[in-house]
Amino acid sequence: MSEKLAEVLNTQIANWSLLFTKLHNYHWYVKGPQFFTLHLKFEELYTETALHVDNLAERLLALGFSPVATLHEIIEKATVKDAAGNENANEMVRTLVDDFGIIVGELKEGMSIADREGDETTGDMLLEIHSSLEKHVWMLKSYLG
Repeated sequence: MSEKLAEVLNTQIANWSLLFTKLHNYHWYVKGPQFFTLHLKFEELYTETALHVDNLAERLLALGFSPVATLHEIIEKATVKDAAGNENANEMVRTLVDDFGIIVGELKEGMSIADREGDETTGDMLLEIHSSLEKHVWMLKSYLG
């Protein structure tokens, strides 16, 4: 694995770590008629997010690289933004669609780099996350109508 691909994975670790906290915020603070639906969805998403962080970090460690692991590093490296703290239910969903769109683009770039380097394992890991995100984006957009 090259430094460039390690950097891609660390950006993903930072994004998913930030999203883990953001999704907890949304899970705890969502209000309104869709509370039960979104409360459960946000829990599903933060549970999945924790798996992404762990798998990506363990892949980096297995290849001799160091994953970001402090709040300072996560905030510095993340390309998605933290929750504002005052979003309504629809704004929460819209923000996640936007965040996932950013990550999908980064995953495609990472898959391309992994392919050029012949790193099928990392490429497959990124593809699995990408596939899951595409489904989440579709469902969240459908929720928004």
